[in-house]
Amino acid sequence: MSTEEGGAKVTGVSRRKLFKGALGALAVASLTACGGAGGSNGRLRVAFPTSGAKESLDPHTSSLFVDQARAKALFDTLVGYADDMSVVPRLAESWEPDATGTRWLIRLRSARFHDNRPVTADDVLYSYRRVADPATASPARWQFATVDFSASRARSAGELELVLRAPNFEFPSAWGAPATEIVPAGTTDFAAPVGSGPFRFASFQPGRPAVFARFDGYWEGAPKPTELEFVPINDESARVAALMSGQVHYAHDISANSASLLQNDGRAEVLAAPGGTMQAVALKVDRAPFNDLRLVRAVASGVDRRALLDVALSGRGQIGNDLFGKGLKYYPQDLPQRERDLGPARSLVREAGAEGLEFELLTSAADPYFESAATLLGEQLGEIGLRATLRVGPSETYFSDIKTAGVAAHTRTAPLPLTTFMAQRMRGDAGSNNYTGYRSPEFDALFTRAMSTPDEAERTRLLADAQRVARDNSGLLVWGFSDWNVATAGALSGVRAAPPNSLDWARFDRASLG
Repeated sequence: MSTEEGGAKVTGVSRRKLFKGALGALAVASLTACGGAGGSNGRLRVAFPTSGAKESLDPHTSSLFVDQARAKALFDTLVGYADDMSVVPRLAESWEPDATGTRWLIRLRSARFHDNRPVTADDVLYSYRRVADPATASPARWQFATVDFSASRARSAGELELVLRAPNFEFPSAWGAPATEIVPAGTTDFAAPVGSGPFRFASFQPGRPAVFARFDGYWEGAPKPTELEFVPINDESARVAALMSGQVHYAHDISANSASLLQNDGRAEVLAAPGGTMQAVALKVDRAPFNDLRLVRAVASGVDRRALLDVALSGRGQIGNDLFGKGLKYYPQDLPQRERDLGPARSLVREAGAEGLEFELLTSAADPYFESAATLLGEQLGEIGLRATLRVGPSETYFSDIKTAGVAAHTRTAPLPLTTFMAQRMRGDAGSNNYTGYRSPEFDALFTRAMSTPDEAERTRLLADAQRVARDNSGLLVWGFSDWNVATAGALSGVRAAPPNSLDWARFDRASLG
């Protein structure tokens, strides 16, 4: 998923062996497929894992990080996200709600599509209707579930009015979500898509490199690279090897072990966004044994978050405090850090009559930290009288499988606006996206009040109260936040460390080849 993406921990020695083994074969394959990565022709090559034959350039069905990165190159959104997930203007120059928070007036900036047509209010309305249409199967559909499209309208080419069925003073956050890009009105074919992003379509086949060309008419100014090529490399070690051998200029999603090795090599630079990804265990509180909240709280007291950070993340990250979004807008900064306390944890297990209880902990190679974290977590829980047996699930379907399977599973989520996460993962009507099955009328009431509150200070207070309620009862054990690592060639500049989903993540129009 774009917001969520295992493997056994790889030591520095074995990682070096992987580099050496992959390097020779990959260099030949990459030279054949890409013609080398020299910067003299102005083509920037970036390596991402992909989904092969299922790929599409339809931005409204995007789910993987590579889909989002390609969509960012070809298209644009009304707003983007700063590093703290607050909204910043993009195609929308300004916006304002009415007093009820149900009617939003949006003014567009002057921008053009690649075929020189202006971006208009009709294009925005068409795009959002398409995203909201169940037939599109967009992951962003729920963001527009309360929009009354029959009442929404274009006031002029540069102004539109979106009408909601319920108040939402955080509605602009929806406009920057993955899969909300603006396309020309009437677009149904994305074989050779037209967008308003910094690059225009040149060539693409599913499972093969995608090539985009510089769009000189981009509203923020022509991008620096003349061409941008997305090179599909699924194996993380192979992506690093491609970078080190000069076949690509940018390698996406690099593990902490690889980052440590690359820092000592002058051919590459590691860009680490601190605390970029939540690392957590989801305990399903709607089924045994974790429908007994004593066991949820026993696990919360029995886990050593610092040890998990030091071992599983090699110390590259931040300690978690059982809430998503540390450092983001609306996160309650005054929470005391939850520490390991074995005495109360053991007492809670005894009170629940669960000494020696065995349960499956699902994990996967879908994230480079999951399996080492799961092993250590199992050891820690053994000290309070619980037996966690590990079951490794397939990477390809892991994040969809754990929505319904099992009672406990490792999960991760990249940064999102906190209100988006709370609505999608914690509200009682969140459906299968609520991995823990959490239901709380108190939480729902606080969240609904917050969304309908125009005063930001009061909204901040209500959202903090809602998070405190969820922290103790939702079953989400957030033990850490891993740094988000990418690696760039020494010759590449103009790319900065940025958390996934933010405006500057996977942004290549400002990149320069040395």
